[in-house]
Amino acid sequence: MSKQSFLCVGGAALAGAAFLMLAGIPYGVSSPSNVRNIVLSPLFWPYVLAGILAFGGAGLVLTAFRLPPGARDERLSDVPGGWARLGAIAVIMLAYVMTISTLGMVWTSIVAIVAVAFLMQAKRPLLTAVVAVAAPLLLYAFFAHVAGVGVPQGELVRLP
Repeated sequence: MSKQSFLCVGGAALAGAAFLMLAGIPYGVSSPSNVRNIVLSPLFWPYVLAGILAFGGAGLVLTAFRLPPGARDERLSDVPGGWARLGAIAVIMLAYVMTISTLGMVWTSIVAIVAVAFLMQAKRPLLTAVVAVAAPLLLYAFFAHVAGVGVPQGELVRLP
């Protein structure tokens, strides 16, 4: 990528993180004042994600200044099958959002992880399958049973 691309994407990430931290999260996420554990506060994780976005944006901006002059900018059209994969990931994301109400977040996440791994042609399919099943189930177990946060359940299958 060129210096201009790194600066543009990094600047957009920094602007997005600033918007989230200054307006989006304070005015868009409500939180009760009596939350004892900060990790369980509805404000905590959005701020963590906004901080990660800001950190990544700053990294891209700093990388732009370390690039040698005349670095080649690789476009999506230069990558074989790039547009088809971009369209496929958009379809997977749309299907994920639309299927959560029917199957629930855990089962939909398992299917989505497998679909994305297939799209990316994962080099270790067995490990990918194990992670695709284990990660959503472990996250469900933590949030539902340890943190006491409701995870969206589907109409067809319900987890304990």
